[in-house]
Amino acid sequence: MSINDKESIHTYVVLAYKESPYLRECIDSVLNQDYPSKVLIGTSTDNKYIRDIAKEYNLEVVVNEIKGGGNAVDFDFAWNTGRTELVTIAHQDDTYDHDFSLEVVKAYKQEPTAQIIFTDYFEIREAEKVYSNLLLNVKRVLLFPLRFRFWAGSPIIKKSVISLGDSICCPAVTFCKKNIDSNSIFVNEQLNGNSDWYGWLQLAKIKGKKFIFIPKSLMGHRVHEDTHTSREINANTRSPQDLIMFEYFWPKPIARFINYFYQFSEKSNTLKK
Repeated sequence: MSINDKESIHTYVVLAYKESPYLRECIDSVLNQDYPSKVLIGTSTDNKYIRDIAKEYNLEVVVNEIKGGGNAVDFDFAWNTGRTELVTIAHQDDTYDHDFSLEVVKAYKQEPTAQIIFTDYFEIREAEKVYSNLLLNVKRVLLFPLRFRFWAGSPIIKKSVISLGDSICCPAVTFCKKNIDSNSIFVNEQLNGNSDWYGWLQLAKIKGKKFIFIPKSLMGHRVHEDTHTSREINANTRSPQDLIMFEYFWPKPIARFINYFYQFSEKSNTLKK
């Protein structure tokens, strides 16, 4: 299937924070796409490092003026910043395969009622690409129902794939802006560490608008000790938020039971043995 758009309908908003040593690698990957996506840098920590890199690549920097809002505010800012129909929040530490944009745009043209389109992913651990481990394989099992696109608009199916954990990798997600009615889907003061999971739940409740899963590993999610997720897990602040999320789906006793085992799976989000 060829794409003949006169103007790109897809934007990467590279969400930059402080001074990531991986920012250039991320930008290189989103500029080196088979489909010519637009690229912006979004940040709530405007600084010389980010500005110098933006100048080097001739990229616009858009600054989130809301300070101290955490992940949720940054995510909502980023997907709203893109001016095209499709917007991907590209996390600064991650990379995107050359055909990521093309596959997403194809899927959107096939499924114009999509709310979000997301791909499978691999992990980058100490410069090595990891395509299979316990966490990745469990997520693929949870997402299996979305391989059948006639189910993808059902609130029951959409909620089921996230009811046992956050199976959707946030940087692999593209937002279809015309099919999302609210400008804020991530913000919940109790759930800053799980803002993406909470956002998927808000979208899952809407009937007829689809979650489109592309079962190809088209982007690399970097796992290292300075990521927000790793810091929260190591500080033991994530589990209470996980329990709150499970209670959206399950009675409290079942939620506590699931959360007990979920803590062990989250350990794989860090490099600690």
